[in-house]
Parts: sequence; C-alpha cells; structure tokens
Amino acid sequence: MFYFGQDFFFFRPERLPKWFTYQYPFPFDEVNFQMEDGGLVNALHFKVPNSRGVVFYIKGNSRSIKGWGKFAKDFVGKGYDFFILDYRGFGKSRGRRTEDILYNDLQHVYTWLEETYQEEHIVVYGRSLGSGLATRIASWNRPAMLMLDCPYFSFFHHIRRYGFWLPLRWLLRYHIRTDRFIQKVKCPVHILHGVRDRLIPYFNSEKLKALAPERIQLHPIEGAGHNNLPAFEQYHDLLYDLLDGAVPERQLSRA
Repeated sequence: MFYFGQDFFFFRPERLPKWFTYQYPFPFDEVNFQMEDGGLVNALHFKVPNSRGVVFYIKGNSRSIKGWGKFAKDFVGKGYDFFILDYRGFGKSRGRRTEDILYNDLQHVYTWLEETYQEEHIVVYGRSLGSGLATRIASWNRPAMLMLDCPYFSFFHHIRRYGFWLPLRWLLRYHIRTDRFIQKVKCPVHILHGVRDRLIPYFNSEKLKALAPERIQLHPIEGAGHNNLPAFEQYHDLLYDLLDGAVPERQLSRA
C-alpha cells in the first residue's frame, strides 16, 4: 500500500483546467514546455525592467502556481525576474511523475533559461520539497547561487523519521539525496531555515552545512516555523543582502 500510494502521501497537487487564467499584479508570461515523452510543464515568468537576473524558484509539494506565484513579489521587488513551474500533475502540467522525470524537467527548463540569461545571472531557489530538487539542478550546472529554504538532509532520511519500521530502501520511490548532491555544487550555497520548524527540523540544515562548511552559509530565522519565513523582516533583509551580491554588477543583456 505504501509503495503504490506514496505519491498521495508526498504530493498535494491542485489541478487546473487548461482554460484557467492566472491573475497577478506583476507583468508575467505563461510558458508551456512540451517534453519528449509527451508530458507538459506549465510555468510563469515574471519580468521587471532591467532585471539583474532571474530567480528559478522550485516550489514545495502542495497546490499549484496559481497560489505560489504570490512569492514573485519577494524577488521582483529586489530587481530580479522570477520563474516558477508546476510539477507534472500540478496545475496545468500533465504527465507521469517520477524522481528522474522531475530532475529532467527542471534541467530542461534551466537550459531554456540559459538561452535568455547568462548562467551567472541565474539564482536557483529551492523551497521545502523543492530544496532537494534545486540542489540536484545546481550540482549539474553553475548558477550564480543556490538558496535553500527549509531544506531536508535528504528526502530518504526525512521520511525514515516517520516510516522507520518500513524497508524504505526498497519501497521508497523518491530518495532525493540532498546530502549527496550538495557536495557537488560549485556555487555559493545559502540556507535559510526557521529555528522552530517542526515539519523539517532545523538540524537538517546544520547537517547539510557540516558537509561543506567552507561553501555553505546557514542563516537561522529566529522564531520562524516551516511556512512563515516571509513574515519575518530578517528573511527579507537576508534576501536583499544575498541577492545584491549574487550576480556581477552590470545590466543583464537579454538574448
């Protein structure tokens, strides 16, 4: 039952009809990617004049970009374009979903972003479930920076806290080994984590930092839990400081 039902435990998608119209107060384009296997990935691309770069935001495991797009304001207000997609089975995205397919879809989109932005102007941001996926993509490429928001040491180790009595090495179809991927990341890594996070406890980030302390900076958000980092002024101060120094000080040239 666990093997066949784990997608229902790990993912909480909101499906949208093809005709649904997104509405946000910032300028954006809706983008669709038709994958070789027939899958479809739907995304939103928010843009600002003379942007310094783009934040490739890899979201958590619930809802759709209908709601997640609201986080664009945290980045467009700091001079960055913002790009977010729905995993297959979420929103308007369609098709079979596996761990490898998630990686391949994200890499496909990253390559597409490189056609518009030089790689040193791409910031990869992974939130919750998306933190491990973002780390995989950063390990394959050379973005300006990797930012992890409330990450897990590895999805396998995180699930083992709850299913320690199950033979997870054989049953689990999503291992997402952030701990292995992060050791291959060559760009600066910044981790932002709520100290009072009960869903993915803070010690996960401490363990990740210990794997490469010379490259990984850990920024605890005092008083924050798992879902409320943007409610804290410290979080926005960190975003300003980190993004301000993330890319070279020159105007981005678009292809």
